[in-house]
Formats: sequence, C-alpha cells, structure tokens
Amino acid sequence: MGDLSEIRRELDDIDGQIVELFRKRIALNRSVAEYKAERNMQIQDKKREKEKLSAVTSGIQEPFLRHAVKDLFVQIMAIGRRYQYRILTEMGKEDPITFEAIDHIPVSKIRVVYQGVPGAYSNAALVQFFGKDVAHAPVVTWSDAMAEVSQGKADYAVLPIENSTAGMVGDVYDLLMEYDNTIVAETYLKVEHCLLGLAGASIEKIQTVYSHPQGLMQCGRYLDSHKNWKRIGENNTAVSARKVVEMGDPTQAAIASRSAGELCGLTILEEGINDNKKNVTRFIIVSKRKQYKKDARKISICFEIPHESGSLYQILAHFIFNDLNMTKIESRPIPGRNWEYRFYVDFEGNLSEPAVRNALMAIEKESNHLRILGNYGGAV
Repeated sequence: MGDLSEIRRELDDIDGQIVELFRKRIALNRSVAEYKAERNMQIQDKKREKEKLSAVTSGIQEPFLRHAVKDLFVQIMAIGRRYQYRILTEMGKEDPITFEAIDHIPVSKIRVVYQGVPGAYSNAALVQFFGKDVAHAPVVTWSDAMAEVSQGKADYAVLPIENSTAGMVGDVYDLLMEYDNTIVAETYLKVEHCLLGLAGASIEKIQTVYSHPQGLMQCGRYLDSHKNWKRIGENNTAVSARKVVEMGDPTQAAIASRSAGELCGLTILEEGINDNKKNVTRFIIVSKRKQYKKDARKISICFEIPHESGSLYQILAHFIFNDLNMTKIESRPIPGRNWEYRFYVDFEGNLSEPAVRNALMAIEKESNHLRILGNYGGAV
C-alpha cells in the first residue's frame, strides 16, 4: 500500500479526467436537447436509458462494482436530462404556465365563504385577511366552500390547511385536487382554545366535550387529565359551542374560541387549554381564477409518481438542480389506488422565474400528474 498522499494524488488525477470527460458529455446533451426540440421529442427516453444501463454493466462481474456503475450512470443520465430541460427553457420550448400575474388580491366588492358559523376560527381568519366589512357567508363543509368558489358563487374561500400542533388538514389537501381552484394567499391565526359551558356549569360536573377533531387533538394533554370525559368530534369548534347551548345540559362542554363562547352566551370554564401555547393555524385563500401576485414567494404543487424505486428522489432532485428551496412535503393516499400516494410540496419561488419554470417542466414530464396549486405569500 502506497503513501496516502500519493494515493490522493492519483485520485485527483483520475478526478480531473472524469471532469473533463463529463464536460464533453454535457456539451453533447445540449445538442441532444436541440435535436429533440426541433422534432418535438420527449426529453426522457426510458427505453434508451434501460439499454444504456444494460450496456455499461454487461461486462462487469463483481456485484458491488456492477451496482455502483449502474447507480453512477443513473445519476449521469438524470443530470443530462435536467440540463436538457434547462436548454428547452432557454429556447422558450417549455409548456406555458396559464397563471396571470397581478399586483394585489382584491379585498373589496367581493364575496367570501368559510366553513362553520360566526365565531369559528375560519371566520376569524377571514376577518383577519379581508377585514370585517367584506361580504361573507358560512357554509356547512369545506367541500361546500370549494364548490361555491368553483361555481362562481363566491370569489374566495378561506380554509384551514395546517396547524402547528396537529399538522396537515388532510381533507383540505384532498379538496385541492378535487376542485380546480387556486391558492392565491395565506394567513396565520393564533389559536387559543377555551373550555366553554353553560352558565352555572362547573368542570367537576362535565361528562362530555364537543369540538372539531383537530381541536380535541390540540388539547390532548388537557383532556387526558380528565379521563372520564367523553370526546365527540363535530364539524366545527363554533358549531360545538352552539350544540352545548341547544342541549342545555350543564354536563356538556365545548372546546372553541373565546369569541365563539361570547357569541353563544357560554361561560369560559377554563382558557388556554391547548397543549401548545404558541398554537397557530395556517389558512389558505382560494380562488377560481389562476392568478398570483407578482411578489409571491411560495409555490405549492401536487404530483403523482410511478410506483418505482427512486422515483421520488428523481423528482425532488429537480429542486436541487435548479437551486430551489423546498420548505414542505406531505403525502396523501390516492383514493381508489391502494398504497399509491400523492405528494404535496411547498417551495420558494415565483412562477415568472426561469429556474421555477424549468423545474416545473421537468417534474411535469417525469411524473404521472402535476398540478400547480398556487403561487402566493407576502403582503396583501
């Protein structure tokens, strides 16, 4: 065995040769991209890639080296594809993004819907974003809110998408794929849950607590300290408060906001019962129009991928190649297709930027399905 410094000099020499050969290979990828663009050919040719992997590994007997060479060429060809997509973007050959850039989100002469009743957190988020004077109305379900917007009966809907304690609101993620609406803005609302009861009620006599399942989850530790209480989920925290009023039973209580209690005439039995005292819910504002603010800095997308080894890695690599910062990834089961998932990704950027357009084109070409859910973020 030679001296380590000598071994490293040999490695450096080989690496230099690899870099020079790779530079030549990348240059040829430009020619390939231009050829394919002129003939409207797809960038990814899976049959050709399979043949290439078979060719470069066919004469290798050692299992480790054969696997390593295959992995190396998978990456080399992937990098080549990403470069070819960039060339197409430079040539203006990418698919058009049918979103309109606007200066601001209108907050007057509009109609906004939210799920629940007055006093619900969605109502508070609506007022926080649009102001108290905007024309607004409640609907029964999140699906109803999306339908009102999709059918043009409302300009916007306000929906909870994520909570800092309970995580994603999965049903809302599913609705983003069910309806062709677009996220145009977001707002963050601090959540402070209260235990609400009838006048004269006491904590010692409570037997049943109503709230939205997320509300029950966010107050898990508090409820665990009252193990004899029955927990019942409702459509909305404010609906839960109204239910307690309608039943008129002092053994029943609701977990909801202070404002919901005040609107219903309930007494606060205990306040600030949520586990996380810095609990925040992120709400999205959706529109039928495919628009984004010119200064928007967050993009949300959803994609489906082949059920194959490495497919998710290859998709996410397009963010790295284009220097885009991915800030969130979630997965949801695809209805009717066991063990297959949709992936929801948030990343920083604006739809007007070449790097963003390049990444989206590549993901659209290499995934089974891509939806741009919205480009938003920033001040109203």
